[in-house]
Amino acid sequence: MNRCLVIDDSRTMRKIARSILEEVHFDTAEAEDGEAALEYCRVEMPDLIILDFDLPGNRGLEFLRRLRLIADGKEPVIVFCATEHDVGQIAEALKAGAREFVQKPFERKELLTKVLATGLLQRPAASRPAA
Repeated sequence: MNRCLVIDDSRTMRKIARSILEEVHFDTAEAEDGEAALEYCRVEMPDLIILDFDLPGNRGLEFLRRLRLIADGKEPVIVFCATEHDVGQIAEALKAGAREFVQKPFERKELLTKVLATGLLQRPAASRPAA
């Protein structure tokens, strides 16, 4: 089972993302800030991180840069979220190592589409094209 860490200062957004990801069998944990998230990653590195870019003080990007410096920190796939579709933010996060972007508030389908694009989630058999 894949592990996911949802990092967001909004408890509501963490709960929404967690609920969606647990439906598709991710073992999911939460962190409300970058420091708690880094502590979690030092103990148990997740496969996927849903990262709020807009953590207080632009800490989402800081977390991502610090994560990439620790042992196994290059391994997690990062899907970052923001309330605004700012091309500069997206470029900055991708340069720092994020793989996907989803705008908040997101719908279930949007988040799962981004996670599916990472390769960590298999498309359900019913929606696979016939061979």
